[in-house]
Amino acid sequence: MKTVILYGSPRENGYTSRLVSSFCSAMPEDTPIRSFSAYELHVDPCCSCGFCEENWGCTHSDMEEIIDALLECDLLIIASPVYHLSFPAPLKAIFDRTQQCFCAYRHGRSPFADKQRQAVVLLTAGAPSETGEIIRRQLKWLLPPLNALLSGMVVCANTDEEGITRDAIDRAIALAESVFGTAGADKDDEPE
Repeated sequence: MKTVILYGSPRENGYTSRLVSSFCSAMPEDTPIRSFSAYELHVDPCCSCGFCEENWGCTHSDMEEIIDALLECDLLIIASPVYHLSFPAPLKAIFDRTQQCFCAYRHGRSPFADKQRQAVVLLTAGAPSETGEIIRRQLKWLLPPLNALLSGMVVCANTDEEGITRDAIDRAIALAESVFGTAGADKDDEPE
């Protein structure tokens, strides 16, 4: 199952990274993974130029590798901290730049139509009350043009006080086992 990770944290080894590692620990070892760090890519925001209304593509070329990977993938993992009830700006810029996918979808010419994909969301949040509901609502617009269905979401809230919790790690592992059908496999539950 070809997997793409869109990683929205500025920290390489923070709470979001631990959640991703936990999920990946329950994936088959030979799973091909392509990971894109929003903070390293510096994707330009959408400028609403209208190019993608009539054409497949964008006037900026900094999303081509991501779009190609999304076309090939079977599973999309969105891993991110929650900033002010949403995704951090660099990850949001990537999502906004999938406008070309939305336009193609709306006009019935989507290259994503030939393959159904799964999507999972792994979130960390400092606030104890965060449930990911606003992000879930945003995904209702993002995922259909990518022909992706949300298979599950793990939210680890209250990281400001508790850090990453064992419960969140266990839920990430259980979600991966559900997606990959690896429940009961002999895997180490602790991420490296």
